[in-house]
Amino acid sequence: MENKQENEELNIPDVLPLLPVRDVVVYPYMILPLFVGREISINAVDSALSKDRLIFLATQKDMSEEDPAPEMIYGVGTVAMIMRMLKLPDGRVKILVQGLTKGRIVDFMEQKPFYSVRIERIVEPLLPENTLETEAFMRTVKEQLAKIVSLGKVVSPEVMVIVENMQEAGSLADLIASNIGLKVEEAQGLLEIIDPIERLKRVNDYLNKEFELLSMQARIQSAAKEEMGKSQREYYLREQLRAIQQELGETDVRSEEIAELRKAIANARMPQNVEKEALKQLGRLEQMHPDAAESGMLRTYLDWLVELPWSKSTRDSLEIKKAKEILDEDHYFLEKIKERILEFLAVRKLKKKMKGPILCFVGPPGVGKTSLGKSIARAMGRKFVRISLGGVRDEAEIRGHRRTYVGALPGRIIQGLKQAGSNNPVFMLDELDKLGADFRGDPSSALLEVLDPEQNHSFSDHYINLPFNLSDVMFIATANQIDTVPGPLRDRMEVISLSGYTEEEKLQIAKRYLVPRQTKENGITDKVITFSDEALKTIISKYTREAGLRNLEREIGSVCRKVARRVAEGEKRQFLINAATVAKYLGPPRFIREEEMKQNEIGVVTGLAWTPVGGEVLFIEATIMKGKGGLSLTGQLGDVMKESVQAALSYIRTRAAELHLAEDFYGAMDIHVHVPAGAIPKDGPSAGVTMATALVSALTKTPVKKDVAMTGEITLRGKVLPIGGLKEKILAAIRLGIVTIIIPEQNRKDLEDVPRHILKKVKIVFAGTIDDVLKVALEKYPPTPPGTPKTIPPKTKAHTTRVLVPSRKGIVAGAKV
Repeated sequence: MENKQENEELNIPDVLPLLPVRDVVVYPYMILPLFVGREISINAVDSALSKDRLIFLATQKDMSEEDPAPEMIYGVGTVAMIMRMLKLPDGRVKILVQGLTKGRIVDFMEQKPFYSVRIERIVEPLLPENTLETEAFMRTVKEQLAKIVSLGKVVSPEVMVIVENMQEAGSLADLIASNIGLKVEEAQGLLEIIDPIERLKRVNDYLNKEFELLSMQARIQSAAKEEMGKSQREYYLREQLRAIQQELGETDVRSEEIAELRKAIANARMPQNVEKEALKQLGRLEQMHPDAAESGMLRTYLDWLVELPWSKSTRDSLEIKKAKEILDEDHYFLEKIKERILEFLAVRKLKKKMKGPILCFVGPPGVGKTSLGKSIARAMGRKFVRISLGGVRDEAEIRGHRRTYVGALPGRIIQGLKQAGSNNPVFMLDELDKLGADFRGDPSSALLEVLDPEQNHSFSDHYINLPFNLSDVMFIATANQIDTVPGPLRDRMEVISLSGYTEEEKLQIAKRYLVPRQTKENGITDKVITFSDEALKTIISKYTREAGLRNLEREIGSVCRKVARRVAEGEKRQFLINAATVAKYLGPPRFIREEEMKQNEIGVVTGLAWTPVGGEVLFIEATIMKGKGGLSLTGQLGDVMKESVQAALSYIRTRAAELHLAEDFYGAMDIHVHVPAGAIPKDGPSAGVTMATALVSALTKTPVKKDVAMTGEITLRGKVLPIGGLKEKILAAIRLGIVTIIIPEQNRKDLEDVPRHILKKVKIVFAGTIDDVLKVALEKYPPTPPGTPKTIPPKTKAHTTRVLVPSRKGIVAGAKV
């Protein structure tokens, strides 16, 4: 009561300098030091010291704000007296202040060079003598404070003595609130409560909450201490047991396990840095409790380190002749690839230390890419490892997971090396073009380190986290299309293309490999079943249409199964499969060459296309009707093929006079260009010459030779541009029985990649301009001028033109022509 009266007698001005304070709320009668560093705050202190040493302290709402605006400062604060001031060497000022009374900011008078505010004092209501309720509240608060101090809350003894002797509710609440470490928001809320009893109730709530928190913390610490004591006790007992067992000449399982691991690390012939890390982790495992979660993880990690072939390698078989015999025995044809493998062995024989090559076999499905890798490993005397990358989207599949993850494992590269048991296997990365990428990373980018000869000598797997030398590994990748392989990855590999097989090559492969394998797999022998060459040719030409051999082997296996069933039913005789009996086992032929295509026709041209499963033949038809200059394009043509038709038509219009066409012929007719098999999308940059030939044939009514196929793109000036996939297209033409193939002049160099025995089957014509194409493809070029008597051809049977397009879904899907 005396203090309150003294405050009322204080002469406090209405306008005072404002000192915004951070992370503290100042209460009346509270004495505390403040460090002042901001210029605006120092100016406020100087102003207060130059007058009556009174200053208004208000807390700012955001502690990180260096220059708080008026709305960022709480409106209720405390009028304080600056008792002492000390200037520090760093330019800051240290002041000691004592809170006098509460106040509320009414208005901001000035903001420069410091905040000057108009305030009004907040006078607490005078309470009568303490009632029983007030006394009970005060006693409860004092007891609660004593309890939280007993549980470890730090409150100075001087404060505790003052609390015990304090008899005023409001002052008691302020004193306790300033010493129990309330948050700024909570302390400010207490400051703004005017009624002393309400303030005391709020302090009591905070003390109850603090008591609960400290009680729970004490229970947690007690439980942890008991657990630690238990663990220490078990450790001492275990050490005593180990000492007793050593005295008795016995060893426990744990010690035997550690000793075995130590011996395995010594025998693994690891590099020095790897062995050092392994022994370090073994030491950690030895000191660790067997039931600890990390113990199992460390044991698994050490097992991986021990089992990896750090220094284990197989000796290469460097007999070139023997390796050639093995390659010839396993694979028919594929001379270019066999030659590349023999070159590698020859260099390895002359130079012991060399970086392993990175080969990439690109070709349609079923041409033998994967089996070729096995043959290479057999020829070199190396272990063979294969991993399929199709559909892999997680980078961790290549580099492994961090050991901190639950269930972490090394990547597929390290797993493959462990499976091989040597550090120089033939490592096949199958389906490289089918890698994916998503939020888990880009596996193709992770493969850059694996397949780069300049980096893979220190490949680091996330799980192993130690460098492993991959420079002796011979990596072989396979892909159906090289276009979808990222450029940086493609740059690190030597790409070798595998095209499809001719019918003769398929015949030889079937006789040497497919028939013996299928007879063995179906439990019969060559004494039970015999395939004639004509039967195999019939299966190849009439029951399969593919670049590879998978469907051919399936059809041969189907015949063998039917024979195996008859043998199992008790029929004892030799089954001779010839051309006449194939249909008996396989049903009607699935692919038949159309009889109607054996004669020359107007407006029908044979084009050649490339697809992911090999070359294909497409027939492009053009017809002319009376009309008004319309152009119709049908057959699911892509934008590139549509542009080829437009370019061909523009070229023909510029050559109308030479082709004996009317100058305005285009305006009096409609042109329809159609590519059959309309449900299959078709696009590509090599159909220009085919489109142009079909249009010229239809416009000049000149038949196209039936045994001529062509490929190439044209310009508006009539030049023929080069194309890709030449070998596949030639094979497709040969399968159809085409005699003459027209290709761009600039593709002459690409014939070096086509085997000579294939080129002997067809006549290759090189075309530099569209005139070169028309001279070979049309029955007569230049065409006969109008009015020239025509020779009437003999009557022939009416026929309906049908198109030779495979009916099996997807065979020409995505064809590039």
